Amino acid sequence: MHALDALDRSHFRKIVSWNLLRRTGAKVDAIVALVERERPDLLLMQEATKDIAVIEERLGGVYAWAPLPGRIHGLAMWSPHPWASPPVVIALPSGAVVDRVCQILDFGEFGVANVHLSHGQVLNRRQLRRIEQSLPARAAVIGDYNLVGPALLPGFRDAGPRIPTHAMVDLVPLRIDRCLVRGLACLGRTVLPRGASDHRPIVVHLGPAPAQAGERTVRGMAALVVRLRRATARARAAARARRPSGGRPSSSA
Repeated sequence: MHALDALDRSHFRKIVSWNLLRRTGAKVDAIVALVERERPDLLLMQEATKDIAVIEERLGGVYAWAPLPGRIHGLAMWSPHPWASPPVVIALPSGAVVDRVCQILDFGEFGVANVHLSHGQVLNRRQLRRIEQSLPARAAVIGDYNLVGPALLPGFRDAGPRIPTHAMVDLVPLRIDRCLVRGLACLGRTVLPRGASDHRPIVVHLGPAPAQAGERTVRGMAALVVRLRRATARARAAARARRPSGGRPSSSA
């Protein structure tokens, strides 16, 4: 049986992430249309302005906005279902121009971090490491990474679409909207038309992953070591019990 066949699909959630392109990009009507078409369990947005909050009136559900310090835009989350608690906002290592934050949501069986990282290729990897410190064992980091090349985040794997999501100056296609996961399986991933934004939305279907074969092997080896140590200890105890009272082992002449 394939590993994915054993998954409980009822625990999987559809997540959409979209960089809206501030005031000149995707507007409220476009977001409402996307939600009504895709029916996500969670919508993550980057470069969302205060005007986007009206989607809570249009769509219902719950909404949270975290503006970047000193900027008109920031990160936003929307869900059709109530959250156990609102997203937590954490500060990230800052660049020379823009201070960055991250939204982290307890999404039940796993955590979700909504990100819009810096352009500096060393700095944005430092920001990922800072985010990782605030995440549970099962987690996803999704959003605009502004990243070229591998993320280099230990314990996480790239589960997002493998095609470009953004065209730099409308010329160079880049895959900067990504999804890294730890302890999660991905049942599906795709990229949607970009619409009025300069980014294409990404879609991932995420849920708890079963124990990996490697993890089972490590646990099995650890249990074997424990059994061997116990057996060795019992053998030594038995050997000491067979010794004469003088403390030396008996000799067989």
